[in-house]
Amino acid sequence: MSSAVADLLAILDLEQLEINLFRGRSPQVGWQRVFGGQVIGQALVAACRTVDGREPHSLHAYFLLGGDPKVPIIYEVDRIRDGRSFTTRRVIAIQHGQPIFSMSVSFHLKEEGYDHAFAMPQVPGPEALPSEAEIKANVMPMMPDPVRAYYERERPIELRPVEYRRYLSREPMEPKFNVWIRTTGRLPDDPAIHQCVLAYASDMTLLDSALIAHGRTVFERSIQAASLDHALWFHRPFRADEWLLYAQDSPSTSGARGFSRGLIFAQDGTLVASVAQEGLIRPRADLA
Repeated sequence: MSSAVADLLAILDLEQLEINLFRGRSPQVGWQRVFGGQVIGQALVAACRTVDGREPHSLHAYFLLGGDPKVPIIYEVDRIRDGRSFTTRRVIAIQHGQPIFSMSVSFHLKEEGYDHAFAMPQVPGPEALPSEAEIKANVMPMMPDPVRAYYERERPIELRPVEYRRYLSREPMEPKFNVWIRTTGRLPDDPAIHQCVLAYASDMTLLDSALIAHGRTVFERSIQAASLDHALWFHRPFRADEWLLYAQDSPSTSGARGFSRGLIFAQDGTLVASVAQEGLIRPRADLA
């Protein structure tokens, strides 16, 4: 297991302080704010630890304040409902005495029923794309400084963008983005861990797709970007340590907000999850 994956699992392994009360920490990597996917993943861990025998099928979250990576985050779980088929939890993340994040999670007892799904887009497989090592050697020298700095760090999630050349120019393109993702090491077999890791990863590239039509990226200093809300639906079993295609598009950007959607497929074409998000993408007039 890579050290970055081990660190991710440690971050998701919350400390239980009391019934319905958990404490999480942030990695000390120099970020000014807590990564949104971390808070989503930790909040889902907190909710899962209050439910037995059922898996989450959806979550809906709002980011209220930027998180402070220097201090722990307290997660308070409200056991709203335990029904015969569905269980509902609400999680509030707290720092400095204030809520910074809220999330509702619904759990469902496994049932049989109708079954259909969209087909996976026809894109090159991860093996046909440049590896991270190849990107670092051949593509990173041409990337803008913020993008290059992002790829230079050791990360728990490996990314293989299909349309990676969008990072090499400011040419406006169709607002669609496909990226293969997986952890950089093997994960335990517990399905809840894979769901929480995917929740973490689902926030990594989605907001950026809202800027493709404008030839910009969230990595630029002239863009103020932040997730505002986030919704995730789990459809079918998967492993987050095996390749997943994150197929994203952005139907609309207006009023300094970008709306993005994503479908997540296993490599065999199975649709395993769906995501939607709106985020702030405000141009900084002084740095444009």
